[in-house]
Amino acid sequence: QVDLVESGGGLVQAGGSLRLSCAASGRSFSTDYMAWFRQPPGKEREFVGTIRWTGRTTYYADSVKGRFTLSRDNAKNTVYLQMNSLKPEDTAVYYCAAGARGTLTRDYMYWGQGTQVTVSS
Repeated sequence: QVDLVESGGGLVQAGGSLRLSCAASGRSFSTDYMAWFRQPPGKEREFVGTIRWTGRTTYYADSVKGRFTLSRDNAKNTVYLQMNSLKPEDTAVYYCAAGARGTLTRDYMYWGQGTQVTVSS
């Protein structure tokens, strides 16, 4: 069992920054990849980015590339999503997920409870 707890969401003006954190417990080889997804109001959950606990593998959705950065602290079992140059269209509930690899929700077995990010114009 892997437990994921997100934090760091909030309200920010367009152009601002936020950093989300995801603390993981109970990691295993089957959860070598961590990902962030988001679900805008009235829309489906969408992929944001993924990072591996080992190595330097990161991958981002085109919509956030160059603005969002994933990082990890293995000692703290925590993954971070640094979000810069935020836009109103980034408003969503952001979810942390753990799994094998991929950009689809079905690729990830474990999910956090989500944290709200609201970007005002």
